[in-house]
Amino acid sequence: MSYLNLVSFLGIFGLCGVAWLFSENRKLIPWATLIWGLGLQLVLGFLVFRLPITRDIFDVLNSALNGIFAAAESGAEFIFGSQFVSKNFGENPPLGYIFAVRALPTVVFFAGLMALLYSLGVMQAIVNSFSRLFYRTTRLSGAEALSGVVNVVTGVEALIVVRPFLSRMTRSELCAILACCFGTASSSTLAIYVDFLQPVFSNILGHLISAAIIGIPACFVLSKILVPETQVPLTRDRLSGVMMANLSQNPLNPASPSTPEHYPLNPFSAAESSLADRTLADRDMAGGAIEPDSSPWAIAMAGALEGLRICGWIVAALVLIVGLVSLVDRFFVALGLVPGPIGELFQVVTLANLEGICFFPLTLLTGVAWDDAWESAVVIGRRLLETAIPPYQTLAELRRNDAISDRTLLIVSYALSSFAHLPAFGIFVGGLSALIPQRRRELLNLGWRALFVGTIASLMIACVAGFYDDGSPHILGTPMPPAKLAPATPTLVKPSPPPATPAPAPR
Repeated sequence: MSYLNLVSFLGIFGLCGVAWLFSENRKLIPWATLIWGLGLQLVLGFLVFRLPITRDIFDVLNSALNGIFAAAESGAEFIFGSQFVSKNFGENPPLGYIFAVRALPTVVFFAGLMALLYSLGVMQAIVNSFSRLFYRTTRLSGAEALSGVVNVVTGVEALIVVRPFLSRMTRSELCAILACCFGTASSSTLAIYVDFLQPVFSNILGHLISAAIIGIPACFVLSKILVPETQVPLTRDRLSGVMMANLSQNPLNPASPSTPEHYPLNPFSAAESSLADRTLADRDMAGGAIEPDSSPWAIAMAGALEGLRICGWIVAALVLIVGLVSLVDRFFVALGLVPGPIGELFQVVTLANLEGICFFPLTLLTGVAWDDAWESAVVIGRRLLETAIPPYQTLAELRRNDAISDRTLLIVSYALSSFAHLPAFGIFVGGLSALIPQRRRELLNLGWRALFVGTIASLMIACVAGFYDDGSPHILGTPMPPAKLAPATPTLVKPSPPPATPAPAPR
């Protein structure tokens, strides 16, 4: 063990300190969540790095849960055809990966499935189990704990799992479930990352799954430091009998006069409240409301329609955010083309380098070697605007060219394994706003805090990886024969102008 392992270990507590500096209430420190969350990360890290069979177990679990995504893609393939959606789950169809026909149908299917399971009473039993276990040990509510666990293999679908509780969740709960969305990567995206890194990191799949699992306690620890719990969650211990019955009859709107309200449902002005009420009324007229005696099938169909509405919010938010990022990117490229000193300046002052400067101090906390720190900071920083796909390409190229060490490859692979980027902000905040439009202004504020938590949580699990890295060959696995990779943007001090639009798919 070298001094870099110690740096990684201390970096875990350093990142907790960063979250505390920006806390909404520095006097409230969630000691139970902090102790259990950090301890769980270290235990999971020990199992992953000292008992390699643990990664195989995680891989088997991930494959089993992928059956849900395979079922959703079967429905999408029936609607759009095999040219857009492959008949074999996990394979790309002839026309390649198209977000609208691959990711969005999963949201519709998952929304309908969760509504069906609530109507049958299955999800209530699961939420009750999580409530008793997690609130008594970590002071987490059952709903937020369940959403976090589901995040290991899903994305925005984790919000749908706890959809009946969202309108009455506390501010701290909402921040926590959003942070888990940002701080992990769904299993549907892992295949893309594996394709890039497997030639230089043959065990990458097991480590990515491990990163998603370790990331959940990291997100809870940091989110509870940043937005401490000051209220009593609805699912703090167990659900009331009234709530259980209402969830079975109407999982999309289980509130009733007998249901305790632990959080104000209407934090807006009178005008905004009227608009929110009209929005909810329009949804009910469109089929979102459910009659009390509806059959499970009718409830499942209403849930699927709700999922379709979520897709609309996601698409609108993505178009806006990706377009704005592209506009800023084009502005920097244009400045770099201006003749004279201004153009020369902006050949160095690029978005990639500015992101690298912002992430440089945080990258040092992960325990990468000083010689690799700048390249690592730029690669990690680029994720904020470009998603994790182009940075993973660059990381693979850097290792193939021996520009970084194996240790840096491991640490940065963990640091990139999340959805902590602006396009995901549109997906998660847009999707959650569709579910609880009456709290959308609050969600916009919490969304930025959750994105911050997801970012430092991904760095925290990189610290865990750096702490347990001992240079053993079994960690990375046997290198595979070189594979031809798509060219990636170099991360030099004077890089070539970045692309005009952040690439949502491999370039």
